[in-house]
Amino acid sequence: MTTATAFGAVNKTSSNRAGITLMNDQVGHVIAEVMKDKAGVTITYLPSMIRVDADTRTDFVYDELAEALGEEPGSFTSADLEESMSTHYGRMVHEDDRTIMFANPEDAAQYLGFDLTPTATSHVPDARAATD
Repeated sequence: MTTATAFGAVNKTSSNRAGITLMNDQVGHVIAEVMKDKAGVTITYLPSMIRVDADTRTDFVYDELAEALGEEPGSFTSADLEESMSTHYGRMVHEDDRTIMFANPEDAAQYLGFDLTPTATSHVPDARAATD
């Protein structure tokens, strides 16, 4: 006997993933190329877009992206990333030198001033941890 699943059923468990969808253009390909070797990151090339999906957290470091694009350090910003990005899922945090995507809002709490308990503090580098 086969058990049917109700169409539209909701699975409320966390996927523990966060990601963005990039335009399938020259800049999108460069961003994907930079991100493909990062731990836990999966790149999926589709006809009209490029998916960048990551486990728990991933950082889009602007100077890494600028260098790969043949530009000067400091020239790539959050505006450039958002221009190439069509959508995202997870909690997005922009900092001066990077955009961070978190799978769980609790993990982004210290960056956003939320009073939440982090679920994966091991993924937050010590140098970037909130100060008391």
